[in-house]
Amino acid sequence: MRVVPFDVPGHKRGRGNPELADFLGEQCVSVDVNSMKPLDNLCHPVSVIKRAEELAADAFGAAAAFLMIGGTTSAVQSMLLTVCKHGDEIILPRNVHRSVLNALVLCGAKPVYVNPEVNPELGIPLGVRPAQVEAAILTHPNAKAVLVNNPTYYGVCSDLPAIVQLAHRYGLLVLADEAHGTHFYFGDNLPPAAMHVGADMAAVSMHKSGGSLTQSSFLLLGPGINPGYCRQIINLTQTTSASYLLLSSLDISRRKLALEGRQIFAKVSQLAEYARAEINAIGDYWAFGPELLAEGGSVAAFDGTKLSVNTLNVGLAGIEVYDLLRDEYDIQIEFGDLGNILAYISIGDRQRDIERLVSALAEIRRRFKRDKGGLLTQEYIEPQVLLTPQQAFYAPKESLPLAETLGRISSEFVMCYPPGIPIVAPGEQITPEILAYISYAKEKGSSLTGPEDAKIERLNVII
Repeated sequence: MRVVPFDVPGHKRGRGNPELADFLGEQCVSVDVNSMKPLDNLCHPVSVIKRAEELAADAFGAAAAFLMIGGTTSAVQSMLLTVCKHGDEIILPRNVHRSVLNALVLCGAKPVYVNPEVNPELGIPLGVRPAQVEAAILTHPNAKAVLVNNPTYYGVCSDLPAIVQLAHRYGLLVLADEAHGTHFYFGDNLPPAAMHVGADMAAVSMHKSGGSLTQSSFLLLGPGINPGYCRQIINLTQTTSASYLLLSSLDISRRKLALEGRQIFAKVSQLAEYARAEINAIGDYWAFGPELLAEGGSVAAFDGTKLSVNTLNVGLAGIEVYDLLRDEYDIQIEFGDLGNILAYISIGDRQRDIERLVSALAEIRRRFKRDKGGLLTQEYIEPQVLLTPQQAFYAPKESLPLAETLGRISSEFVMCYPPGIPIVAPGEQITPEILAYISYAKEKGSSLTGPEDAKIERLNVII
């Protein structure tokens, strides 16, 4: 409408910062606007944002939906803060994203960990069995909720429908971290989506497989959650200056998936299956998939769009293959850990991109293959929890060299990012396995984050 702006942002539709306008484009900066009355307000939507949230709820089969512009981290934390208060117990697997444990630091809830089983060949944590969840509920009858990864970063899904039924029978809420499961709502022959099987809340990364801008996500609610109270929780930490670029990208992407999602993700699935077959034909690599269902109840479903590849038989750690793909072949994959890589296939991929990745992996095997002796496979270390994350994070602490922390209680996180699953979290005892893992991950070039000490040579422990 060419309204004359005497509000923020100060670049005034890009005129005040032409370098920014040249870089992002005039149309982009022209719609980077403030929460003026005609454009509604994310903190208390009554018009266009409210309508966008209603359309999102309808598209995902939820009772309510919130546009989230702090990433799925914000959605996960709002989910936990809505159902847990200080001292409450929540049942969850330990291989959760750091955002879950950060939420426990904020609210003071107590984690009750259900340790996932581990595939010894891949070294990755699998899902949790319903029987394990029931045992945790019986041992902790006052727990408020169960949190489930749906799926894990590697595509593994627990038996979410059975866990929902089980938890509801005992009066617990079910929360789903669906950071990597947006497409479950819009595809055929994919694992079940949380809202479709009766979960109470789900955090969905629309920017990962749904095509919206980075940092934009949805928080979905079932009928048993008070949306007004949840909005209050969200507003405790969410910015009052919401980016309309992120909000618009959520609305546009929601519309595309609602109209074309089934065709889109049928193509994504086909590309992933083709890539899996071609990579397995190279030799030594294991692009694993539905065969993991043989693990039984710990793997109830597998997300076939996830191209996860074990690299150990090539004699290379996953992070080494990650670096080679980037440095030698100009291919950027999602992550490499100690034994696996993940190439994220989604809405924007093409056949020729898959061919280039397969060719590069074949070349890497030919050029760099070596004996796999000495490679570490274990990707999950069962935690020794002595304090809650909040107690440990805020406790008096001292900084020690890593080698001197053995047996002490950590007051901070250490994790490889991605995937962002803590190796050690506040309140957990530092064991020889943890120290060996950190040392090995550093040696192989993993990106370690979490501690105050950026070089990860020292760690804060409780006095």
